[in-house]
Amino acid sequence: MSISVSIVEDNDKLRGTLAKVIGRTEGFRFISDYGSAEAAIAGLPAVKPDVVLMDINLPGINGVECVRRLKTILPQTQVMMLTVYEDTENIFNALAAGASGYMLKRTPTKELIEAIKEVKRGGSPMTTHIARLVVQSFQKAAPVAPQSGGELSELSEREQQVLDLLAQGLIYKEIAEKLGISYETVHTYIRRIYEKLQVRTRTEAVAKFLQR
Repeated sequence: MSISVSIVEDNDKLRGTLAKVIGRTEGFRFISDYGSAEAAIAGLPAVKPDVVLMDINLPGINGVECVRRLKTILPQTQVMMLTVYEDTENIFNALAAGASGYMLKRTPTKELIEAIKEVKRGGSPMTTHIARLVVQSFQKAAPVAPQSGGELSELSEREQQVLDLLAQGLIYKEIAEKLGISYETVHTYIRRIYEKLQVRTRTEAVAKFLQR
């Protein structure tokens, strides 16, 4: 089944380019685009896309607030930020609002397509640079405190290896290549890690890893 994608972006040229790329890629279906958060909030519930590509700097309601509102309306739809902002405040605000991934607009087309596939599978793709910013932020802020919830000791050796690579900022595809396993196997390990650590996102899993 093809992955249905909607775009929320106020730059008409970029929005059109993204729509063409997605529409021409096998396994994808471009279904709608919006130039503002207000238009997206009004239109997306009717089309229920699998994935939404969301800009942050929108006229009126910004992209982060748009994500927050959309996740209450369309909890099954995955939202991936696609923006120029690289600061930790915007990154964490977007993830806290419900975004499942964070990619930069300068991301090569092939990598962006892979990221959309990953977010649809339940992953949390981030541009490598962004993932490392997240890790560095946790390393600076991580308190020395007893662990709560799931325990790292419950992870198998392979699961600990996967989590370590996640913490280094690698995306699922890179982890698969590094460990010599398939993408689907990496996804299975990630799901088990989330279950054992009692977390729902890559960010939360990395935070527990860094607080060990």
